[in-house]
Amino acid sequence: MFNPVEKLKEFIRCASISTDSSAKAGMAAARDLVVDLLKTSGFKVDVVSIPSGVHPIIHAHRGGDEKWPHVIIYGHYDVQPADPLDLWKSPAFEPEIRDGRIYGRGAADNKGPLLVHISAVAKLLEREPDLPLQITFVVEGEEEMGSPGFLPFLEQYKAKLGRADCVILSDTGSPRPDQLVVTCGLRGLMLFDLVITGAKMDLHSGLHGGVLRNPIQALSEVCASLHSPDGRVNVPGFYDAVLPVEAWEREELAKFGQSEEQYRQFLGIQAFHPAQGYSPFEATRYAPTLEFNGIGGGYQGEGTKTVIPSKAFAKISCRLVSNQDPARIRELVYNAIKERMPKDVTFELIDQHDAQAYVVVPPDRSNTPKDQPPVLARAFRATDAAVKEVFGKAPLYLREGGSVPIIADIKRVIGLDSVMLGLFLPEDNLHAPNESFHLGVMEKGILAAEKIYGKIAKG
Repeated sequence: MFNPVEKLKEFIRCASISTDSSAKAGMAAARDLVVDLLKTSGFKVDVVSIPSGVHPIIHAHRGGDEKWPHVIIYGHYDVQPADPLDLWKSPAFEPEIRDGRIYGRGAADNKGPLLVHISAVAKLLEREPDLPLQITFVVEGEEEMGSPGFLPFLEQYKAKLGRADCVILSDTGSPRPDQLVVTCGLRGLMLFDLVITGAKMDLHSGLHGGVLRNPIQALSEVCASLHSPDGRVNVPGFYDAVLPVEAWEREELAKFGQSEEQYRQFLGIQAFHPAQGYSPFEATRYAPTLEFNGIGGGYQGEGTKTVIPSKAFAKISCRLVSNQDPARIRELVYNAIKERMPKDVTFELIDQHDAQAYVVVPPDRSNTPKDQPPVLARAFRATDAAVKEVFGKAPLYLREGGSVPIIADIKRVIGLDSVMLGLFLPEDNLHAPNESFHLGVMEKGILAAEKIYGKIAKG
């Protein structure tokens, strides 16, 4: 059995930046490391290249009796770029252990959590080689670039993957080392650019000011109209499909352990401004949003330049909750913009990508589907028992405000729900300099995962 911490060091040294065409060697090294580990544990491994993708997907399977439960374990071997490099206390791809944490790009997203599951399975199978559990690993190399090859992969492998019972992964977060979260919901996405054009060229503001509408003014007026003073999105029909927060979800959120004041201080803001009807913590998990991610137009340099810009733009995203259809929300938002756009400018709406929201209800809740697959319920209960036993507290069951589009794709294409055990922490600095992974969480996570798979196998 390999040493998980030493193997994580080796994994981090692979500069597997999927968006960087010069990082092909690092991508290959990371992929080979995962393949070798899975082959050593007895898995039959295929490295699958998808024509529409860039980096291959690892498909590894341990078969057995068709009557055995079958779980898919998901992860990714690619990482974000490490820039800005000068803000790292130690080199991004030279792992260093400090104060119980291992530092390096990808340590928490997703190399450490992925190794938790690989290590747990390896230990379990070494001890119980006849374990009555079918296991499939699906490990992609494009998660940090939007997973372009993942949906075609699901379609290609639908027959094989669709015979599984559920998906298990750790690509979500928890608030503290002693309080894990099982994420049971992810918000969807709808993104677009808005570009407004006035004159055919930039104009001198003294010679031409006052005779035409400034595109920045038009953009500001339209953007301001998309919210009401109470914080709600001011688009007719935007909230029509939004379901109320369930009582059990509010009960779980009450156990989170962070006060609103602590959260306010963490954000460094003067006051909260959630949509009416939602508390600050509810707003980040259960409410849809419309946000301005970027805005520009005109002179941006030092000093002044008295110019009326020809164009102004905004980048806009909507986070969507379950039951909201991204295509329908796009139609509603676009209609509102078109109706409110001044007639003396022209404009363009540029589609970006969409993603469906995802929600799964854990067993024993009031609204758990009556036909929930038994192995899925078993996986949730196994996770609850293992986390309680190893970490000392039962996990919380919360939706997360972010989006993992492939989870909804998995549900839509192959019909499987996911159990998402959060193993990274707020201090782990995902996507930022000095990313790290808590070694105590890693050690306990391996033990908990080993128990989870054992309990799923044996019922």
